[in-house]
Parts: sequence; C-alpha cells; structure tokens
Amino acid sequence: MQSLTILGATGSIGVSTLDVVARHPERYRIFALTGQTQLPRLAAQCSRFQARYAVVGDAASAAQLASLLRDLGASTEVLHGPAQLAAVAEASEVDVVMAAIVGAAGLRPTLAAARAGKRVLLANKEALVMSGALFMAAVEAGGATLLPIDSEHNAVFQALPPTYRRDPDAVGVRRILLTASGGPFRDRAIESLVSVSPEEACAHPNWAMGRKISVDSATMMNKGLEVIEAHWLFGVPADRIEVVVHRQSVIHSMVDYVDGSVLAQLGNPDMRTPIAHALAFPERIDAGVSPLDLFATGRLDFEQPDPRRFPCLPLAYAALRAGRGVPAAMNAANEVAVDAFLAGRLAYLSIARVVESVMNAMAGAGDASLEELESVDAEARALAQSWVHAEKVA
Repeated sequence: MQSLTILGATGSIGVSTLDVVARHPERYRIFALTGQTQLPRLAAQCSRFQARYAVVGDAASAAQLASLLRDLGASTEVLHGPAQLAAVAEASEVDVVMAAIVGAAGLRPTLAAARAGKRVLLANKEALVMSGALFMAAVEAGGATLLPIDSEHNAVFQALPPTYRRDPDAVGVRRILLTASGGPFRDRAIESLVSVSPEEACAHPNWAMGRKISVDSATMMNKGLEVIEAHWLFGVPADRIEVVVHRQSVIHSMVDYVDGSVLAQLGNPDMRTPIAHALAFPERIDAGVSPLDLFATGRLDFEQPDPRRFPCLPLAYAALRAGRGVPAAMNAANEVAVDAFLAGRLAYLSIARVVESVMNAMAGAGDASLEELESVDAEARALAQSWVHAEKVA
C-alpha cells in the first residue's frame, strides 16, 4: 500500500490519476489532494478517496472547501497557501507525489518532493523548463525517483534500457524523436491563422486537455517545452532531439539507436497509460485503457513541423541553447501571452511575438538559485504584460 499526494487533483492529469487509483484500492491510498478553483470537484474527490488533507490557494477558498466537505460528511483537514503545498509533498507519510500543477506555481512543491526523496511522477513541465539544473540536482541529492508522465517522455523512458542513467552515448542513443499531433491547425492555411479564436485553438483533434495546454499544443510551444524537458530528463543535447509531426498520436515517441534500431512506444491517446506505468513501475497494472486496434488505425503518417506554422518551437530550441534563465523567461512570457489570448486580449499569432520579445530582452537572465529564477519569472511576466498591451487583438 502506497500513500499518494496529488498536486493538481482537479485538472485532467489529477482526474486521470484518481481513475487509475480507484481501480487498485489495494495498492494506493490518498494522503493529500490539492486544487485551486474547482472546489466542488475537489470536495467530491476528498470525500470519495478519504483524503487526509486538502490544500487550496487562500483562506477564502479554504473556508468554502471546508463547508463543502462538511456537507458531504468528509473528515478531510483543509490547509491553504504555498507552504502547505510543499508540506503535503514532502510529508514523511507520503511515498508518491503526482506533480500536476500547471505552470510555475507547481515548481516549489515539486522541488520539495524531490528534496524529500519521494517517487515524483512529473507532469509539470515547468519544473524542468524553469529550473532544470536545480531540479535534477535536488533529485540527486534527495535520492528521489523521477518518472515522467508526459506521454512523450514516458514513451522515451519505456524505450530506453532499464539501466539508463542520463548518458545517451553509453547505451548507443543517436536521437530522441518526440512525436507531436500538430494540433488543430496542422492542415489550416497559414494565412488564416490571423483570425484564430480561443475556441478553435482549444479544439484538439486527439487529446482531451485543459485550455492552456491545448493552446500550447496548437502553437507547438508545448512540444518546445518537452524538448527542454527531454534534455534534462535524458541528458541529450538539443541537436539530438527531433520533433516529428505524427497526426494519429498512436506512436508517443521513439528512440533512435546507433545500430539503426528505432524503438517506439505505441498506445491509444489516453493519459492513464503513462500514469499507470509510473505509478506501478517497474510493474504493469490495468489503466482502464482499451487495447490499440492497429487495423482501425490503418496508417501512420510522419512529417516535419513547419516553423512558419509553429514559430514557438524554434523559440524553445533557442531558449534551450541559450540556457541560464532564458527558458524560465520564455515559459513565463508564454503563460502571460496564452492567458491574454484566452481572455480575448491578444491575437493568436502575437503569442510567439510576445515570447520572442521577452526572450530577447532577458538574454542574460541568471539561474543560480530558485530565488533568482523566481525573480526572472516575475520580471518576464511584467515585460510580457507590457508587450501584450502593445499588441493589437486581431
């Protein structure tokens, strides 16, 4: 029986994690669940899974959640604030932490879990994008077990030898091939992207995801973040990480070896597969995912991403090569720009322009400590807001 904290329980990853947990009550129990805005859902989750603690953002949300829990007859203790997020991630009673808080807000509690030596199931890209060197050092120092949840990185992990230790040359890795669906605009005329609406950008053809990550998939910033994440997870330089548009989303990623072998992990596009893999590793458990029907799939297509259609992808490669605090600045600017786009305050094509402007302005940003990275994050957000105001909504 393993004790589990889920950071970001009400989002799509959190909901999928609880679905897998519910299938194996003899293996997992919930220690803590955290959420931000979907309080009725969080209350229902705490009641069903008998969570010991729930953590929300502020005192007002905590009072509201406590009232909802009383109505449900649940005994969950309600906490609030960033310090309590870290506390339920590093608690001695916890074995496994699912890090699924979207954005920079998830960095501190995920770091706390790593430093405390937990099995960290990493669904929060920003932990590695913002602070790759610091985070990997925390994993090493704390003796944590780090398992990737992104379907692409989980696929790479499965295609690597069990003894892999972030040394690609030692096991003959030539390239990592990250697959991308291409999002909702892969076949749309580039000239028409000036009039894209938030609803169109969030209509992903293959995956059911939140609005922010759906927009990142449309711009392919999501894949750019994954390139940076792959660099830190697997120790592979930027020029040996390649993105391949694969519209069926059946092959989740591949590893190309120097002997000519290419190993791929295939499956239906369902996040419960990588979640179940990481929860039970090195065992395999039922995830509730239907078997892949290759006859129904029929064909597998591959193409190169067009940088004119996906300008955020080359920006991410540039940030990785620049290093230091530039990836953190890029990530912060993107969060601000996507939020403005979803709110109708920024045109779709302006997202990349805002990000590039902030990256150029912060080319010398540092990354010597978590505090310095948080300062970079704050400065980049302020700069991005100014660029958003300067842009015009189409």
